[in-house]
Amino acid sequence: MKTLSWIVRAVVFIILFGLAIKNSETVELKFFFERVWQMPLSLVILIAFAVGAAFGLTAVLATLVRQRRELGKLRRQLDAGRSL
Repeated sequence: MKTLSWIVRAVVFIILFGLAIKNSETVELKFFFERVWQMPLSLVILIAFAVGAAFGLTAVLATLVRQRRELGKLRRQLDAGRSL
């Protein structure tokens, strides 16, 4: 199973590496006030993915904090019920 996991990782790496090589052309990102950044397309795609993942994690974080708080409250109630 461990070998299969490493094979899948290697295949994904090779595919992503090939994608980065094929998309190495420079693109222009135009911002407000005539600001222009030039960078490889593969880097733009990577940055967009990272920003999307960060937004997704922050969206989930609020729910996780609420659930942990509720779980702690329920555990305290359970412990108080056992001590009676």
